[in-house]
Amino acid sequence: MPKYKKKKTDKVIDKKGLVISYIGDGKGKTSAAMGLAVRAAGAGMNVFILQFVKAKKPEDDQPLQSGEWPVSSEVDFFDNISSSSGIGKIDNEQVGVGFVGILGDRKEREAHMRQALQGLERARQLITSGEYDVVILDEIISALELKLIEERDILDLISIKPEMLHLVLTGHDKYPKLIKASDLVTEMKMVKHPYYEGVLAQIGIDY
Repeated sequence: MPKYKKKKTDKVIDKKGLVISYIGDGKGKTSAAMGLAVRAAGAGMNVFILQFVKAKKPEDDQPLQSGEWPVSSEVDFFDNISSSSGIGKIDNEQVGVGFVGILGDRKEREAHMRQALQGLERARQLITSGEYDVVILDEIISALELKLIEERDILDLISIKPEMLHLVLTGHDKYPKLIKASDLVTEMKMVKHPYYEGVLAQIGIDY
């Protein structure tokens, strides 16, 4: 395991709200964020997961539209968790309308951009609400990669973060300003992936 070069400091911070970024072309970014959500809830913290790009469940058993994928199975699990003494809650919401320009997507680009901008406003509300200890903005960096939002939009969200709130971002690409603004950055590197052998996403593993 490579060692992180520690800067010499005499300062010790007992508690701090972190900005955490999970990035890279490897699988596991959203999974890491979901695992963090479970850990935080187990510690009695309240968590909100706001998913960009990803579409919410259709209402009244309507079929998925082009470019959409089923909401990941962990969301069903979170929805069924009953809050009890000492256990935090995990709320979630999807503000996207599915894949952008791939896998059958036929929606107008403006529809994707409109949802992303609404997602930014929702993120502002959640970050400043005082109701949550952890806010996860899943795929918000992906929305940036797709040019649905701008880098300054994410930096603005970081700037309004209360001191003790933990803010989690996920996506693929590296953006130097976002890395600098983050306290913890983990990059998932793809070594091998079954998709490139023709194997589609597997329920319970990928979603």
